[in-house]
Amino acid sequence: MTYVAVPISAQSVDQASRQIREAAAAGAEMLELRTDYLDRLDRDSVVALIAEAKGTIPASIPVIATCRDPREGGVGNHPESLRTEILLAAIEAGADFIDLEYANFIQPEIGQRTKSALASRPRSRLILSAHDFQGKVAEVRRLHRDILQACPDAIPKLVYTANHINDCFDAFDLLHETQGDRIVLCMGQAGLISRILAKKLGGFVTFASINDQAATAPGQLTVGSLKGLYRNDFMNAETELFGVIADPVGHSLSPAIHNACFAEKGMNRLYLPLLVQGGQPQFNQFLDSVLARPWLDFRGFSVTIPYKHSALKYVHEKGGFVEPLADKIGAANTLILDPQATSDEWQIRAYNTDYAGALDAITAGMGIERGGLRDVPVAVVGAGGVSRAIVAGLTDAGAKVTIYNRTMERAEGLATEFGCQFAGLDELSGMNARLLVNCTSIGMHPNVDVAPVPAEYLKPDMTVFDTVYNPAETLLLRQAKQKGAKTIDGLAMFVNQAAAQFKPFTGHEADRDLMRRVVMGSLR
Repeated sequence: MTYVAVPISAQSVDQASRQIREAAAAGAEMLELRTDYLDRLDRDSVVALIAEAKGTIPASIPVIATCRDPREGGVGNHPESLRTEILLAAIEAGADFIDLEYANFIQPEIGQRTKSALASRPRSRLILSAHDFQGKVAEVRRLHRDILQACPDAIPKLVYTANHINDCFDAFDLLHETQGDRIVLCMGQAGLISRILAKKLGGFVTFASINDQAATAPGQLTVGSLKGLYRNDFMNAETELFGVIADPVGHSLSPAIHNACFAEKGMNRLYLPLLVQGGQPQFNQFLDSVLARPWLDFRGFSVTIPYKHSALKYVHEKGGFVEPLADKIGAANTLILDPQATSDEWQIRAYNTDYAGALDAITAGMGIERGGLRDVPVAVVGAGGVSRAIVAGLTDAGAKVTIYNRTMERAEGLATEFGCQFAGLDELSGMNARLLVNCTSIGMHPNVDVAPVPAEYLKPDMTVFDTVYNPAETLLLRQAKQKGAKTIDGLAMFVNQAAAQFKPFTGHEADRDLMRRVVMGSLR
């Protein structure tokens, strides 16, 4: 079993009592009493705190007592002698586990006193922990062995900061290669997936806070997110993994919609936010690491800013399959993996679903078939990655596209590639378009009070499509409605492209209504 442990980081026993009840209500499977947070840290307070926990929660929920060394993330400058006395008192008071730093345990006096106390209370177990808040542990396997050699009955706990998502693979390897009770986690936003995947990989504990304010380590999720959004209760060793590769990724709603669809269809699948930072080399290293570990069970990725071109290039270099349309657009937003494939088969395939998602949103909003786009004058604002797919789709359907962009060189390059016109943003006032498409991020949360096109340029006979989906109704769309124009929100494209990804991910059609409801609920 992998326990979801909720830290209790209260400054008093009364405050801790409230947190304990909240944790139990949220679904805590274990409590970690962070005694180093107490304003009054003494033996009596710790005994009272453990009694409060044991009297509040069911007997099936174990309790860890921790008095963290400030050198390893502890709060307060408590002397070593006091921290030792606190943990010994916790053993006597009936704590199921105590968490002691390995670096302190190997000091002969502390180690011997701890062993003697545990010997008299055989129901209490020792967690020997090592934390690195700076970066990856250089020899994490060796440290794991050293801890078990120092105390074979202890539960090793190794926690380090992942400065890049690629730092997580050492932690995954250690969990995969070892047996028994052990805790291996990565801190920071780049290490967030290690907290989610602890159960799949057989870790003894993962930690989640009552709320964001109560987190006791960088990157710690809330219990609600871990159990709700990331479906922790339903995860097991066979869970297949998917995710969105992006930088930044925290704002992405893709995990919410795909996990909701997996749950609705009863699938043993999980979709993760994957913060991949850097450029092509770091992107390549991430995918190489995934393909080298088929036991992780990654099966597919959504790819967004800034890696759509990197994804296409990677698949070409690996000799994988590239959908001709993705090649034409010059970007891939969907990768399908078969890590079990032989070298003669395609281990990885690349597609682009932005194209179809955008055209379906446009034609539905305008009330026409794709053939109805022929010769329609279209103004596309922006010349970035989103524009490429939309311009490719519109020109392929025969629309007369003009690309408006701040940087003329980018607009000219895209226009030349797809055989359309281009102009600067200062020429928007003279546009003659039946369809206006915003492909920039202007108006996206949190900068919701700006629009990419002045309201006076909008006309009643236009259809205005904003690819921004957060918020669902941007300032541009509100102003277009006031002019009497038809509007298409970015949710339509977002849901369409996500549904188009869901099919190759799973072999099943997505519930688009469910996807839209989930996105709207998340935005609210």
